[in-house]
Amino acid sequence: MSKKSYRRELTEWLIIVVVGLTLYFTGLHTEAIGLVQRGLLATGIIQPDKVEDTRYADYNFYLTNISGRRLSFEEFKGQTIFLNFWATWCPPCIAEMPDIEDLYQKKGQEVAFVMISLDENRDKARAFVDRKGYDLPIYFLESGLPNTYDTHSIPTTYVISPSGKLVVENHGMAKYDSESFRLLLDQLNQSAINSLPN
Repeated sequence: MSKKSYRRELTEWLIIVVVGLTLYFTGLHTEAIGLVQRGLLATGIIQPDKVEDTRYADYNFYLTNISGRRLSFEEFKGQTIFLNFWATWCPPCIAEMPDIEDLYQKKGQEVAFVMISLDENRDKARAFVDRKGYDLPIYFLESGLPNTYDTHSIPTTYVISPSGKLVVENHGMAKYDSESFRLLLDQLNQSAINSLPN
């Protein structure tokens, strides 16, 4: 290797290291990784997993909304619920958030979106949502979670039917704003309407 090519290679590696360290120490690495993963989501190859067995939701826990109001998860009982556990330090969470926001804009009047931030610093979660301009309803846990919800990895998303069945349980990121997923939400809402007494 010539001296000139060695210097060039060394310079390239130094630039990569400086950019990497800058992203890391400014906290922007999470969003940079999330941006790359969002490109993967845009392909539509990562779809949410449906629950194969019959399991029911547990509504026995408490939340605080982004404004500080305490509420029981039971307040959402009887609705189709999109329940998502996320955090600002989680690149896959950041990657799927714009897609979930798009879904919320289309289905937020028909489906209860419960986006639970697991950030210890709640102000950081609020600032992130404000900076991104998301309208998604953000909540924080005020009690322990029932065993029904396994959040050892995030993002984790559940869809709960109006009758309380777990229909979707997805660990990891997925594309939710798709025609097939919106159809699933419509079918859940329609089945609840059809089951009402005449």
